[in-house]
Amino acid sequence: MIDKVEILRLVREELDGTDKFLVDLYISKSNCINVSIDGDNGITIDDCIALSRYIESHLNRDEEDFELNVASAGLDSPLKLIRQYKKNVGRGLKVEITDGSIRQGELLEATDEKIVLRLDLTKKQKKEGISETFECLYRDIKTAKIVIKF
Repeated sequence: MIDKVEILRLVREELDGTDKFLVDLYISKSNCINVSIDGDNGITIDDCIALSRYIESHLNRDEEDFELNVASAGLDSPLKLIRQYKKNVGRGLKVEITDGSIRQGELLEATDEKIVLRLDLTKKQKKEGISETFECLYRDIKTAKIVIKF
């Protein structure tokens, strides 16, 4: 089986010194390697191709067969790292809290401990000039996804 520690080492080796970072790594029992990356300024297909080629060039298919998939974290993927929250300040965010409640609004701030949202308001609240913020520690977040508004 492909060694996860070795793949982590290769990914870090290739991404260190760049604005790119590892979000998730999963290796199945059948040696399907799935690498999810993100970047402070986004990810391009060329970034994924470059990392894929780097990893593949350091593995030997004659010793062990594998499948390799490198992709960007994607807008529909939940945020997993504090770095992802920080890069998305100013965007819409839908957060499910561990108590089961859901908050949605603009991500105003992301520190090392918490996030601050300006909550979406009803038409009546907007008309009355009401503004409400919500602070949440990362440990209290069950899932958080970027909300795309058109």
